[in-house]
Amino acid sequence: MLKYAIPILASLDTAATIAFYTEKLGFTFHHDWDGYLIFSRDGVNIHLWPTDDPSIPKNTGCYVNVTQADQLYEAYSAHQIIHPEGKLKDMPWNMRQFSILDNNGNIIHFGEELGEE
Repeated sequence: MLKYAIPILASLDTAATIAFYTEKLGFTFHHDWDGYLIFSRDGVNIHLWPTDDPSIPKNTGCYVNVTQADQLYEAYSAHQIIHPEGKLKDMPWNMRQFSILDNNGNIIHFGEELGEE
């Protein structure tokens, strides 16, 4: 029945968001329909819709299940985008995770099931 979900986050600046997601997160940019943006990486899709309200992305985010969380954390750390409270750590819910803030203020958590590699 259910197949998959695609998070739709808020974007405050189309050009800056395209640059952030492609240059810092390594996503492929696909489309811009009047500020509605579509990106993908390794089968994960993220969409962003345009807004002028900076409070919205401060209250939105998503969770992305990953493999090789340590390597991804290292790559994203080099861009200095790790959330101040989002350092890589093992969580009580059996995930090794970290969090980033995108250029708009959306939080994105990346987690790998403990025991996976």
